[in-house]
Amino acid sequence: MRKSISLPSVDPFLMWLIATVAAATALPARGMVAGWFGVATDLAIALLFFLHGAKLSRAAVLEGIGNWRLHALVLASTYVLFPLVGLATNALDGWLIDARLGVGLLFLTLLPSTVQSSIAFTALARGNVAGAVCSASLSNLLGIVLTPLLVGVLMRTGGTGALSSWGSVQTIALQLLVPFVGGHLLRPVIGGWVDRNKAILQPVDRSSILLVVYTAFSAAVVNGIWSKVTVPQMGLLLVLSAVILAIVMAANALVARLAGLSREDAIVLLFCGSKKSLVSGVPMAAALFAPATVGVVVLPLMIFHQLQLFTCAALAGRFGREAALRDVPQGADQAASAAAARGLAIPEACMPGVVANLALLGRHADTLLGSKRA
Repeated sequence: MRKSISLPSVDPFLMWLIATVAAATALPARGMVAGWFGVATDLAIALLFFLHGAKLSRAAVLEGIGNWRLHALVLASTYVLFPLVGLATNALDGWLIDARLGVGLLFLTLLPSTVQSSIAFTALARGNVAGAVCSASLSNLLGIVLTPLLVGVLMRTGGTGALSSWGSVQTIALQLLVPFVGGHLLRPVIGGWVDRNKAILQPVDRSSILLVVYTAFSAAVVNGIWSKVTVPQMGLLLVLSAVILAIVMAANALVARLAGLSREDAIVLLFCGSKKSLVSGVPMAAALFAPATVGVVVLPLMIFHQLQLFTCAALAGRFGREAALRDVPQGADQAASAAAARGLAIPEACMPGVVANLALLGRHADTLLGSKRA
């Protein structure tokens, strides 16, 4: 009997991301349409955080705020590990890569972490969402001071302008934290409905990411980003961005293991500690660099931004599927609890068959994950 060859599966969301980038390249949003997409993106992200706030219990939020070891590791990755890798890459400046692109590579390593995509991917991977909200928001707020400071210390720039990035504080407060807090405060009213309809969170997570990708990439295309760099330079830039991302993600995975972080916290460190914010980076670049160089300086950030989204989408999908397999209820008590959480009741006569089927599903899950259930 001939043995069939199975090809590795591709996360469908990756295809959506690629299609979104292609659409932004071929048909970028311009003028008034770009403004509409910007508003739609803001609303989608606000809805995302409102639902996450309604979903989380107060104990989970307090646990996230108090997890200072996790927050310290994320900040160390963002503002220590990344700049060190950026300085090492900057040694290639001038002889292997264009000097302006080298400046852009170093600049991206000094930026704060993303907020919305880090939390969305953490949610998809079934990580510690409360911890991700706190770590990513703290990274972004501190970045308003730390990024201009690091830029001033590690590179020469034209202009000071750190104050223009104070708009990031309002963005975080109005678009992220206020909806999150509002949803949490309304949890006694809508929490039950949200818990019964958790499936609605995944489309909101993914649609918000797609909107961010399309809106940001459209702006770069409209500004003529593709006409300023040669194809070989683009290829080299992609390789260097991939190397930077791989080094940081591998280091974060190792640190999470050495620090004994839980699976949920390790996911936060991996996603929040390996990303750089395009939303904060573009206005900061405009304030810190001469207008004629801003486009080329932010190009490495644009490429890194897309690369981190593709990579984290694949990882989040994989982690989410593994978590779903591990969560297969076992035994009559777990089966009854899982059914009750969904508003169902298992008849007593059907319980032995349900338990047997769940046990079989659990064995299949163990086989797929290559592990044994304790």
